[in-house]
Amino acid sequence: MSKKHWIIIICISLFVVACKKSDIIQEEIDTFLGFQKPANFPETSYNFAANPVTKPGFELGRALFYEARLSRNNTISCGSCHIQSSAFTQHGHDVSHGIDDRLGTRNSPPIMNLAWNKAFMWGGGVYDLDLQPIVPITAHEEMDETLENVFKKLRLLPKYNALFKSAFGSDEINTSRFMKALSQFMVMCVSSNSKYDKVMRKEGNTSFTQAELNGYNIFKEKCGSCHKEPLFTDGTFRNNGLSLSPVKDQGLYTATLLTSDRYKFKVPSLRNLKYTAPFMHDGRFLTLDAVLAHYSSQVQHLENLDPILNQNGKLGIDISAEEKTNLIAFLATLNDETFINNSSLAEQ
Repeated sequence: MSKKHWIIIICISLFVVACKKSDIIQEEIDTFLGFQKPANFPETSYNFAANPVTKPGFELGRALFYEARLSRNNTISCGSCHIQSSAFTQHGHDVSHGIDDRLGTRNSPPIMNLAWNKAFMWGGGVYDLDLQPIVPITAHEEMDETLENVFKKLRLLPKYNALFKSAFGSDEINTSRFMKALSQFMVMCVSSNSKYDKVMRKEGNTSFTQAELNGYNIFKEKCGSCHKEPLFTDGTFRNNGLSLSPVKDQGLYTATLLTSDRYKFKVPSLRNLKYTAPFMHDGRFLTLDAVLAHYSSQVQHLENLDPILNQNGKLGIDISAEEKTNLIAFLATLNDETFINNSSLAEQ
């Protein structure tokens, strides 16, 4: 075969490859649906009208979420303390580990279903998702950086100039765009494909086992008032009778300075408990058995104890050994493997 023929074949091959790559890129654009509310979920709290999720905005937010330059010495990203395989928590650590391995005072909360949240962090203080990243970025024990320095670092990288331009129409990097991009990524971290969800949506022939059904009924009777379906949190702040930690964290009080808020912490979602241990705001419990033991026999009569845990002078919740077994079986139906394996949420 002549050299001319080889050149023609190579050119045709390159053209075919380019066309296929173009088709793949176009397919990704065509299939990106933005934020989709699950059928069994309520209306969201996040203001999507002010920040609609777009493919370029989401991709910019994802890049920023995994960008270590958000920290002072370029070693810690959001993804360092919120790991996807652990439902975006820092699995195995009782409290968060930040820059220079500094220890925080609270467990890293999972990032999931934030579009339905009206308040953020264990102790509150932030009521708009677009403002929430400022806290970990500037916190001494977390990223210990300033937004001004973050922007200076990002502006030196052609990658981010291009991503900001694609997402917002120009390559200007400012606070509003930075925060909105991160929000576009975080609101897409939706966990809604557990066995529980499939049962509620009547998908296929999915159904609870007898133990799961028994546990579900126990849950509705003894846990559902605080951990409301389908998010499995009511979003409020409550004192659940935990003995005081060595740091004597006062919870919501540190944000409001109201004595009625002392020792109140945000009610966490019970979704994905298989991946998010240890539990409670300070990560003191390693297992669900330990959590249930607390509620059944270890609740302390502290200031502002939630009335639900102090009925007729009796502290805690009566839960038998059999009920605990069934309850744990039901809680396992809230684990969402699709969520922790969603490649679009992973670092690219």
